[in-house]
Amino acid sequence: MNQGTTPQSDRRPGVGQAPEQSSDGCRYAPGHTKPEKDPTGRKMMHGIGLIGGTFDRFHSGHMSLIETGLSRCEKIQVWITSDEIAQSKDSRIKKWEERKSDLESATSDFSSRISTHLLVDDFGPALESRQASAIICSNDTMPNCLEINSHREVNGLETLEIIIAQSVLSWNGATISSSQIREGLIDREGEPWIPRKISGSDARITPQVESQLKHPFGRLFEGPEEDTSIAIKEALSHISKNPDFSGLLIAVGDVTVLGLQRVGRPADLAFIDGKTKRSKWSRSGDIKQNLYDNIIQCVSPAGSLTNSLLDACNASVSSWKESGSSSLIIVSGEEDLAPLLLHPLAPIGSVVIYGQPSRGVVVRWCDEDSKDRCRNILSDFEAV
Repeated sequence: MNQGTTPQSDRRPGVGQAPEQSSDGCRYAPGHTKPEKDPTGRKMMHGIGLIGGTFDRFHSGHMSLIETGLSRCEKIQVWITSDEIAQSKDSRIKKWEERKSDLESATSDFSSRISTHLLVDDFGPALESRQASAIICSNDTMPNCLEINSHREVNGLETLEIIIAQSVLSWNGATISSSQIREGLIDREGEPWIPRKISGSDARITPQVESQLKHPFGRLFEGPEEDTSIAIKEALSHISKNPDFSGLLIAVGDVTVLGLQRVGRPADLAFIDGKTKRSKWSRSGDIKQNLYDNIIQCVSPAGSLTNSLLDACNASVSSWKESGSSSLIIVSGEEDLAPLLLHPLAPIGSVVIYGQPSRGVVVRWCDEDSKDRCRNILSDFEAV
């Protein structure tokens, strides 16, 4: 029940072969394409089927797995990977109890047929269970199920029927996965976080958007305007203590970018426009461009979100994810609306920090809530 891979040299029957389509819409591993039937020709349901996985941020692909299992099994046991195993792969994976709760909430209509269990090793009960007669998996994890059956044969046990759930594709044609969700690429339904009308054209702010942006979007750290280091140091202390921090620190605004530079922690992505309070700021020249791996120029007039700004946000986030490269983005116009694009694009666990004039700095974590809020606001922009 683990999620490993199969060596190229593996010659066991069925390994490396494509799953075969059946008339019932399910797919079966080679050698497992003929489910038992009763004398009338109807398929016989399995009593118990097994499913194993991490189930982080329960998504449409997970639901496909569950529904496929329920279509062939009276009951299914869902074995959810322990925190120790899961978080050794990615610290952003949610705690076991939260993953369990998400799964149970999403599948509440079938609660009488689903039980959840803690998976503390690679295979769980699959190697020795005499109750289960089927195992449900994705195409990617089919080789693991074949390995389980090899062990069962050696131990003199009946093999499990391997039932493969149909893949669910995201908007970009890739299979929906929790890792893509954690990287900020898609939501749990496989949809993009940037509305298509924003990615397809420039857009301008509307009165409805302005009303939604009147209040700080995040946690305010207060400090005197003449010494931004006080608020910035407190904000950085808060960020560093949070285990959810992925490492990507994004700053928007000249004052904030310079303040981070002066306390010795330059932003990984820094957005500036040479202004503060919409007036030219003479101290913008103190920002050291040589601290950054990339300098990106873009154009975005006040009250607008342009494809030029979106491209700059995309390029800088991608560069950081690929190689850890830092970027200084110099905006001709205004950068104050950039967080509406940065939250949808950044990996979960990133942080966006920006100034609140005369009050301090605002810190907002990048999570599914911030992405969803920004997507809703972006939907209220007017395409031009």
